[in-house]
Amino acid sequence: MILTSAAISIFIVSYALIATERVHRVAAALGGVAAMIVIGLVDAETAFFDHETGIDWNVIFLLFGMMVIVGVLKQTGLFEFLALWAARKSGGHPYRLLVLLVLVSATVAPILDNVTCVLLVAPVTLSVCRRLELEPAPYLISLILASNIGGTATLIGDPPNIIIGSRAGLSFVDFLVHSLPLTIVLLAGFLPLARWLFRHQLSTPVDVHGRLGDIHPRDAITNMRLLVRCLIVLALVMVAFGLHTVLYLDPSIVAMMGAGATVLVSRTSPEEFLEEVEWGTLAFFMALFVLVGSLVKVGVIGELGQLAAQTMGDRELLGATALLFGSGVIGAFVDNIPYTTAMAPIVDDMVGATPSSGAESPLWWAFVFGADLGGNATAVAAGANVVVLGIAAKAGEPISFWGFTKYGVVVTVASLAVAWLYVYLRYFALA
Repeated sequence: MILTSAAISIFIVSYALIATERVHRVAAALGGVAAMIVIGLVDAETAFFDHETGIDWNVIFLLFGMMVIVGVLKQTGLFEFLALWAARKSGGHPYRLLVLLVLVSATVAPILDNVTCVLLVAPVTLSVCRRLELEPAPYLISLILASNIGGTATLIGDPPNIIIGSRAGLSFVDFLVHSLPLTIVLLAGFLPLARWLFRHQLSTPVDVHGRLGDIHPRDAITNMRLLVRCLIVLALVMVAFGLHTVLYLDPSIVAMMGAGATVLVSRTSPEEFLEEVEWGTLAFFMALFVLVGSLVKVGVIGELGQLAAQTMGDRELLGATALLFGSGVIGAFVDNIPYTTAMAPIVDDMVGATPSSGAESPLWWAFVFGADLGGNATAVAAGANVVVLGIAAKAGEPISFWGFTKYGVVVTVASLAVAWLYVYLRYFALA
C-alpha cells in the first residue's frame, strides 16, 4: 500500500511538472524515473526488458527510423516544395490552408500511422507557415488532432490499434468496416470545429504573391536524383507498413530497414542524417513508458480495469460506455500505448462475459475509440503530440502544454460524444 501510494505520488508530481512546465518535460520525466528507482519499483529488468512495465522499443525504433528518413528527405528540398505548393493552393486563405493540411494528415495517418504522418507533415507545416508569415501553432495543433483521428481508421493507423487488434483477433478489414465510418464523421465535424477554435488566427488573408513572388514549388528541389531514390525507398516503406502483418515484420523493423536503405542510397554522413533526430523526444518517451510501467507494476491501472469489469456485470452498453469514456479520460493523462497494453487483457475478460466476441463485440470498439481519441486530450497523451511539440520546440516555435491542451480537450470531448452515439446506434439501437 505504501509503495502504491508512493508510485502514484511520484507520477502525479512528475505529471504536474510536465503540465506546468516549471522544469523541462524531459527533466521532469527522468526525475520521476529516478524517484521510482529510489523506492525500488524500477530496475534494469523492468525498465529495459519487461514487456508490460518497460520501454516499448518498437515505438522508439519506429520513431528513430522515421526521423532518419525525414532527416535525409529534408536535404532534397522536398518539404520546401510541398510547403510552396500548399501555400499557392491555399490562395492565401488561412482556413483553406488548414483544411488542406488536415486532409493530407487524415489521409496519410491511416496508411502509415499517426506518428509517422506527423513526422512527414510537421516540417511541411512549419515551412509553409514561415513562408506566409503565419503563426504555426493552429496548424501544428490541427495536424496532431487530425492525425490522431485519422489513425483510428485502420489497424496500423495508431499503435493502440495494433495492440488491441492482436489481442482481439481483429483484422485490417475489421477496422475498415467498424472504425472507418466513424473516422469520416469525426473528420467532417472537426473541420468546422477547428475553424471556430482558431477563428482569431484564421481571420486575415495573406498576399501569397507578395510573400512568394515568382518562386515556384519546383525551384525548391535541390537534388532531384537523391529525391527520386529516397521516394522509392519511402514508397517501399509505406507498402511494407501496409503489409506488415503479411510480411511478419513489426513496423519498427520496417522503419529501421527504411532508414538504413535511405542512408545507403543518399551516401550522407552520420552527422547529416542524425541531425534531425529528436533525441529529447525519444528520451521523454522512454521515461514516460517507465513511469506508466511503474503504475502497471503496482496494479493501479489493472485495478481500475477490474473495477470497470465488476461494475459492468452483464450490462454490455454500460461496459462499452465505461470503456469509451474511461479510456478517454485515463488516456489523457498517461500515454495510450502502455495504457492499452495494460488494459487489453482486462477488456478480453470483459468481452468473455458477454454474448458478443471478436469484431462483433462493441466493447473492443469502444476500447479502440476511447484509447485513440483520448490521445488528443493533452500534450502527452499520444505519440504524435509529443513528436510534433518536440519538432516545434526545436524549430523555435514552442507550443506549451496548456497551449495544446485547451484545444485538445474540446476536440476530445466532442469526439468521444460522437463516438458513444455511434457505438450506441450501431451495436445496440440498430443491431
